[in-house]
Amino acid sequence: MARRGEKLLLVAAALLLGLSGAAAQTPPDRVDTIRDVFVRLRSCWRPPPPAKARPIDITVVVSFNRSGDILGHPRITYESAEASDNDRLQYRIAVMEALQRCTPMPFTDAMAGAAAGRPFAVQFRNRKTSPPTQERRA
Repeated sequence: MARRGEKLLLVAAALLLGLSGAAAQTPPDRVDTIRDVFVRLRSCWRPPPPAKARPIDITVVVSFNRSGDILGHPRITYESAEASDNDRLQYRIAVMEALQRCTPMPFTDAMAGAAAGRPFAVQFRNRKTSPPTQERRA
């Protein structure tokens, strides 16, 4: 039961840290904290140019193994409601390219044990403000 509680705590912390302004920070050489995971992933993010897709927000859930490689298949869990099919496709490609650029994640030994198999919900926010509309779940 303690493992499930730890997992839920890690996911909650990941979500909260994902909301913070980690994008402006320099990615660490070695990933030693949950915050470092988000800083590193955001450093790899290259949103599609406005000529290819309108800015949207997108969230992906991804897990890593001990060596920092992606475990299983990343899953898109949220996309802005007003996104067109083209917008969604372009942003899904950009998310997968960011994950490819950032992996394997250079975990320290301690972080490798803590992060292995745990889901991280990573938000890539590209809109200036989020309108209070219905969200579209992927």
